[in-house]
Amino acid sequence: MIEIREVKTPKEQRAFVNFPLMLYKDNPYFVPPLYADEMKLFKSNYHYYETSEAVYFLAYRNGEVVGRISGILQRAANEKWQQKRVRFTRFDSIDDEEVASALFSAVEHWAKEKGMEEVVGPLGFSDFEREGLLIEGFEELSTFEEQYNYPYYQKLIENLGYQKDVDWVEHKLYPPKEPDKRLPELRDKIMKRYKVHLSETKSADEFIRLYKDDFFRILDETYAEIYGTVPFTENMKKELIKSFRQIIDIRYVAMILDENEKPVCFGLCFPSISKALQKSGGRMTLPTLFRVLKAVREPEIIDLALIGVLPAYRGVSLVMIDAIGRMMTEGTAKYCETNLNLEENYNILNQWKHFDNVLHKRRRCFIKKI
Repeated sequence: MIEIREVKTPKEQRAFVNFPLMLYKDNPYFVPPLYADEMKLFKSNYHYYETSEAVYFLAYRNGEVVGRISGILQRAANEKWQQKRVRFTRFDSIDDEEVASALFSAVEHWAKEKGMEEVVGPLGFSDFEREGLLIEGFEELSTFEEQYNYPYYQKLIENLGYQKDVDWVEHKLYPPKEPDKRLPELRDKIMKRYKVHLSETKSADEFIRLYKDDFFRILDETYAEIYGTVPFTENMKKELIKSFRQIIDIRYVAMILDENEKPVCFGLCFPSISKALQKSGGRMTLPTLFRVLKAVREPEIIDLALIGVLPAYRGVSLVMIDAIGRMMTEGTAKYCETNLNLEENYNILNQWKHFDNVLHKRRRCFIKKI
């Protein structure tokens, strides 16, 4: 028999965070989130609780934890999109339909109590959290930004009546074996036509000091109509900047400015720290810190975090693509991970034709009317 408990005590909180670390122990593709960040979920002043509320459940069989799930009522998203949805996130379970059914029933009951009509997910508090269920690419290393899951999760979820809402795809980008010799000339013509140039900031601190406000301004305009996006609060901005500051490397950042030195486009990549975090379960021990610093200094992989382009400057996207290409050819990185792109976001997907690319992962968001 399955017992569902709402997470209340510190012991239960630790069990909630620890369960996927046990479930995926020694899995070569799973990359844990930072342990300390996950424990922040249970603090009353967690920055997302300004616009959201959440519930956390654990499933027990014979006193042993066999699954977990969280439900999020993201009021700002519901208001923006005129929906009555609860998001599910952090679903992890053994391969057992009874466990999955009990967990989802708990979230669905909670959603009904809140007056909601649909449950969707996996989605976090915002699109800066891990989202989407992996349905293709199970033998690929996960990025730090996204969650790995076993293949059986899809069956468990679909058997409960959940259907596809949207898919995201992910690519590996390699420098082309035969570079397009026309690209530099075309890049220069575009920059001249739009009267733009690349920023020459020398450090991450300088970049953040000069451009943090414009960064969020461009993000808001670029992603205004992208699936599941949530308006930024000031505390969300502060937390994101704090997170970025830890791993941002100026070598992997490109900011395009207009003739008045105003940002109009940016590309933000991070050195991959996936392998550095695997051994420690996301805990920032001293050996882990050394591995992270080495990964940042000499990355084998770079993760594409964000590209933002003001609508009036979409024509300069080729300049950004050229900058990303140079990030790979001039450094130690072997390839770039795009992370999630909506499968119908052709504006961005068409840009990957400038690289040798491989579509290697697909993720899905599910929906169910309740």
